Amino acid sequence: MKKILTIATIVLFGLSVKAQDASQGLKGAWFATSQFGYQQTKSGDTKGTNLTVLPIVGTFVAPSIAVGAGLGYINIKSETDAKTAANTNLFVIQPLVRKYWNVAGSLYFFGQLALPVITGKEKESNLKVNQVGLSVSGGFDYFVTKNFSVEFSYDLANFTSTTLKPENGEKTTVTNFGLAHVANVDSYYNTALAGSAPNLTTPLSVGFKFVF
Repeated sequence: MKKILTIATIVLFGLSVKAQDASQGLKGAWFATSQFGYQQTKSGDTKGTNLTVLPIVGTFVAPSIAVGAGLGYINIKSETDAKTAANTNLFVIQPLVRKYWNVAGSLYFFGQLALPVITGKEKESNLKVNQVGLSVSGGFDYFVTKNFSVEFSYDLANFTSTTLKPENGEKTTVTNFGLAHVANVDSYYNTALAGSAPNLTTPLSVGFKFVF
C-alpha cells in the first residue's frame, strides 16, 4: 500500500511540474477562439434548434491563468411543418477567467468562470428577453501546434436571472440555478416562445484557438 501511495505521489508531482514547465511561455500571450454550439430537439411535427456562436479574445495574466471576453450571437427557433412558431435572436457579452492544467503532452484541461449578459427579442411575439448569469464550465484543449488548438467545453453549473417583457403585459423575472446544463428558464418562457428550446445557450461547444 505504501508503495502504491508513493508511486501515485511521484506521478502527481511529476504532472504538476510538467504542467508548470509547459505553461511558462504562455504568460503575456494573447489568444483568439470561437466557440460553436448547436442543439436540436423534435417533438411530433415541431422542431426546435439552438445555435450559439461566441468569438472570444483573451490574454494569459499568469502562466496558467487567462482572462478574456466573448461577444456573440444566439438563435433559438421553433418550427412546425406549417410555419415558424418562434424565432429568438439574442446577443451575448461574456467576461471570463480560465485556469489551465496540463493532462499529458499537448492535452490540457481548463476550468472557466464566466458572467454572460444576454439580450434580444423573439420576433413572432415581440417578447423582449434580458438575462444576467454566472456560469461554471470545464473543457479540454488540445494543441495541434504551439499556436493552434482545438477545444471542447461543457457547462457544469449556472445561475441566471432572466427578465421577459411581452409586447402587452407585465414583465416577469425568473431566477434559476442549474447543474450539468445551462440556464433552463421555467414553463413561462416555453409558453411565451411557443415551444422553442428553453436553453439560452447549448451545453456542449467546440472551438478553435489561436495563440499569438
